[in-house]
Amino acid sequence: MPRIPIEDNFSDVVSKAQRGLRISDEELCKRAEVTPEDLAAVKSGRVIDAVIRRVARHLRLGPNALEDLAHKRWYPDAPAFPHGFAIFNTPFEDIFVNSYLVWDAREKVGAAFDTGADSQGMLDVIGTEKIRLQMIFITHTHDDHIADLARLARETGAEVWASEREPVSHPGAQVFRENAHFHIGGLAIKTLSTWGHSPGQTTFYVTGLSYPLAVVGDSLFAGSIGGSTEHFADQHKNDVEKILRLPRNTVLACGHGPLTTVGQEKVHNPFFTS
Repeated sequence: MPRIPIEDNFSDVVSKAQRGLRISDEELCKRAEVTPEDLAAVKSGRVIDAVIRRVARHLRLGPNALEDLAHKRWYPDAPAFPHGFAIFNTPFEDIFVNSYLVWDAREKVGAAFDTGADSQGMLDVIGTEKIRLQMIFITHTHDDHIADLARLARETGAEVWASEREPVSHPGAQVFRENAHFHIGGLAIKTLSTWGHSPGQTTFYVTGLSYPLAVVGDSLFAGSIGGSTEHFADQHKNDVEKILRLPRNTVLACGHGPLTTVGQEKVHNPFFTS
């Protein structure tokens, strides 16, 4: 698979933080002591290091991490799973969205996380590996993440599971609460409520593969965070307390952009290095 671009550039990060903290352009210029022209330039994508660093401090962002993002000096280095894991990156309107498949390579049973825009690639792997898909877990029910849910459920016969706080219209879908536990062959899956981007946004912590894995949906991205105008503080708090406290080598499977790890996000994500 071609290298997946980082989802948010530095100007996206600035805008998300500003919206989440509800700081106007006028107020940010005043606090950071930058001109409206320079702030507008940075928010449009122009790299002005002095302005980026000043603005970062007043948006609770790590200046070094934000500057590295602006200069494209960092891209996550995620370990490769020798078996039992696959990522699918499909186009949805003007964006790309990820979905994931995990399976017990010995027992040939597996689980899917979201469907993306098109589940054909996942169905191909299921067929090639002769996997019996037992469950489809939904991180959240935004259209891009469940666009092909009906097809994947129909063709595999798998159960569909989502948080009790997340609206899901799929017939027969079942719901779970936080800290629910599931087992797929030798794999263990635990649900963590990392809401904020959506009411029932869930992270699924998977053990039994070559590395611990957290399927985080839009809770966070490599170098960024899932957007939320109304619940930004809750999203950030849940990310810090429930995702970033997982083991440092935990691979983070994000809803958009590349794989990353807990350890790398603690160092390179501007939202967590302030």
